[in-house]
Amino acid sequence: MALTRKTVDSAKFNAKAKLPFELRLEDFSLGLQDIYDFFHDVNSHLVGKGLDRLDDMLRPAIMSGVLSDMLTASLARHSRALVENEYFNGHPDLVVRGKYPNNSIKSGEHGVEIKTTRKSGGAVDTHGAREQWMCVFVYRIDNETEPSSDRKPLTFTEVYLGKVTVKDFRKNARGELGTRTATLHAEGIAKLRESWVYRL
Repeated sequence: MALTRKTVDSAKFNAKAKLPFELRLEDFSLGLQDIYDFFHDVNSHLVGKGLDRLDDMLRPAIMSGVLSDMLTASLARHSRALVENEYFNGHPDLVVRGKYPNNSIKSGEHGVEIKTTRKSGGAVDTHGAREQWMCVFVYRIDNETEPSSDRKPLTFTEVYLGKVTVKDFRKNARGELGTRTATLHAEGIAKLRESWVYRL
C-alpha cells in the first residue's frame, strides 16, 4: 500500500512575519518539505519490508532530537546567511556565516536556536534562560490509527520564530537527578506566538 506524501501548505505561512538574518518564508517551506520527503521515502521502504514506520519506532524525545537536527541542517542548506554551528552541542544551532571562527561557537549571540515539540502553542524546555532568537517547530504524529497502514504522515502544524530574553523564562524545579531547564512563562510564550511563521 502506497503511503501518502505530505506536502507543505504554502497558504498557511504568515506573509507579515518579520524574519531575521535574511531568512525567507521559502527557506521554511523548503525545509519542511525536505523532512516530509525524507519520512515518506524512508517509511515507504520500511513498510515495503513489512516493518514499522520510523515515526512508530522512535521514542518522542529521540524523534524531537532527530527533527531538530534535520531542520537545522535543512534550514542551513536553504538559508542565505545562516550555517550550522560547527561546535558540538553549541548554541545557537544556526549561526551567521563568518561571524565566528570556523562557524563554531560554544555560546553565541548571532543566530537561531531550533526546537521541536509536540506541544501545541510552542512551549518547550531549554537548558537555560538566555536572550536568543528561538525557532520552535510543532509537529503531530499519528501513533494511534488502526490498522497502522492507515496512519497519517508526520505533520508540522505550527512554526514560531521570535526574539526572547532571559526575563521571558521561568526556571523549572529540578529533581535530585534532573537537569536544570527553563521554559518560556505565560507572557514569554505569548510573545513567541505573536511571531508565528506557519500555522495549519
